[in-house]
Amino acid sequence: MSEPARQFPPNDQPGRPQPGPLRDWLAAMKAVTATQAAQASRPPGMPQPVEEVAEPQAEAPAWTPRVVAPSAATPAPLVDSETDLSDLMAENLMLKAKLKVEFERYDSLQAVLADELRGLRGHVESEMQALDEVRAERDQLKALTAAAASEMREMRTKINANAEELAQARSERDLWMARAETLAQPLFQRR
Repeated sequence: MSEPARQFPPNDQPGRPQPGPLRDWLAAMKAVTATQAAQASRPPGMPQPVEEVAEPQAEAPAWTPRVVAPSAATPAPLVDSETDLSDLMAENLMLKAKLKVEFERYDSLQAVLADELRGLRGHVESEMQALDEVRAERDQLKALTAAAASEMREMRTKINANAEELAQARSERDLWMARAETLAQPLFQRR
């Protein structure tokens, strides 16, 4: 079975937005070709209409492509092609100079960024060294605290052992005092 022939949409769809610079360039090209078509259809004795200058849009780029009109049916004199060629060469030189300036600016920005990154890296390294020193001091304090805590536990156990010995010695003393009193009691009795 055969499928019906597919129809592809035309390339010039008015509803589909074009990307920014391409859309501007296409609009400029269409405007130029429309004015050229209007000039070609005008009788030779008619004066040229005054064109209104449109205000530049906020998002229009600073540089727009230069539109070169197609040559008429009669060949243009050689002087015009030389001026067009010199204009193109001048524009090309200007663009090269702008590109060179942008590259120099880009290189200087890269150098500034590299210096800033070096400074930042040095600052981070010094901060990391300070942090390592603080960590070492913290570890020393932890070790000293652990040693002091173990010494305190040992001292507590010694104090508790000494307290028990003291309590035993007191009880033994009290016992011996009681025995001595009982033994000495007959000596001090009257007979």
